[in-house]
Amino acid sequence: MHQETTAADTTETAPPQAVPPSFALFQMITGKFVSRAVYAAARLRLADLLADGPRTAAELAASTGNHAPSLRRLLRALAGLGVLATVPGDEPRFALTPVGELLRDTPGSLRAMALWICDPRHDRAWDEIFHSLATGEPGFDQAYGMPVFDHFARDPDFAAIFNDAMTSLSAATHPAVVAAYDFSGLHLLVDVGGGHGSLLAGILAANPHLSGIVYDLPQVIEGTRAALAAAGLEGRCRAEGGSFFERVPAGADGYILSFVLHDWDDERATAILRNVRQAMSPEGRVLVVEGLIPEGDEPALSKLSDLEMLVMTSGGRERTAEEFGELFAVAGLRLTRVVPTAGAAFVLEAST
Repeated sequence: MHQETTAADTTETAPPQAVPPSFALFQMITGKFVSRAVYAAARLRLADLLADGPRTAAELAASTGNHAPSLRRLLRALAGLGVLATVPGDEPRFALTPVGELLRDTPGSLRAMALWICDPRHDRAWDEIFHSLATGEPGFDQAYGMPVFDHFARDPDFAAIFNDAMTSLSAATHPAVVAAYDFSGLHLLVDVGGGHGSLLAGILAANPHLSGIVYDLPQVIEGTRAALAAAGLEGRCRAEGGSFFERVPAGADGYILSFVLHDWDDERATAILRNVRQAMSPEGRVLVVEGLIPEGDEPALSKLSDLEMLVMTSGGRERTAEEFGELFAVAGLRLTRVVPTAGAAFVLEAST
């Protein structure tokens, strides 16, 4: 029997082509173009202006005080990146995509992170990466003559941008931690370095049996008390001020440290863990929430954020699971398991 062959049957599909090395490297080199375009969108609040629907370049230019033809070039680039989408017409309009929605000033937004990473004052510290590579010292200290947190006291605007960025990062991370880890076996949980208590508030909301303590520096805790009251948690959670290099609240069966240890070198990170080990009940657990550097050449954001820690902090670093295990061991603890989350963070559980 003869079987007809259609054009569709004979059309050959080209095999997927590997990205040429030269193009792959060129994409890396021009990554700055991408981040600066997103930064411009964040600074101009384009996502907020598009929240009610698509608008033309001319309309957005009028709202932002910019040159319409030039702004259209930015909008076109953002559409090519998937931040915006072009709506065809006599005069094209631009609409938000799900990615672009994350630049709005709403819960879960990453606008503050874009403003922090691309701020010229942040760039100045990264300009000193060669000093960090040559000496192991922070590029920030070389650029500004003092550590980053000391400089924040002199530049409150820069400090506010940083704090907003960390808050937005926490908002993106905390729900995944709450969903991934089973807190049912704990009774009293201390959030060490817990800031205004957003992580602990989320954990307590999902675990009605649990009580908590937020522990942070005294100047932070006043804001924490107000935040806990606003969340209706005054009866189940209290705020306590102090330094985790000196002590932490004693007697709890759970201690959680979220993105605390990566700010410090091994010696100071171990000192924090020793204080936790000394304070915890015999059956207690330590939960460390951090990103992890995977072994081998697997691409990972943590490998790049590790360079951020090199440039910006005095000895801070991202770590592998094995390196965390070594920190725990020196502090008298034992890594029992690593729980992945739906986000970039992992929960490392340790006990005695």
